[in-house]
Amino acid sequence: MRPYSMDLRERVVAACDAREGSREQIAKRFGVSDRWIRKLLQQRRETGSIAPLPQNPGRKRALNDRQMERLRRLIHKRPDATLEELRKSLGVKISIAALHRAVRALDLTLKKSRSWRRNRSAKT
Repeated sequence: MRPYSMDLRERVVAACDAREGSREQIAKRFGVSDRWIRKLLQQRRETGSIAPLPQNPGRKRALNDRQMERLRRLIHKRPDATLEELRKSLGVKISIAALHRAVRALDLTLKKSRSWRRNRSAKT
């Protein structure tokens, strides 16, 4: 959903309040969707405001700055460590997926161990 200016919100609500046409006509006139107008009017009924709602800032990091720096040092010390080994070394309750996201956020990669089975893709 694209953000709409407060001015547009006020003009659309004023047009609806003045009954300057059906919701569909007002939506067409202002270049918005009928659904957006319904949601805007519902928000005004429920909250008393037509201001944009705050957006979700996204997932919070599982590790704080100090822990991220410790993770960076651990990876530099043992680049062949598995995520499970890193998790145990950190001593923090964290999922493997969250740890993987933290490693990616540090823009680091883990070195593959030579003991792993090689990929059997065809040679080109």
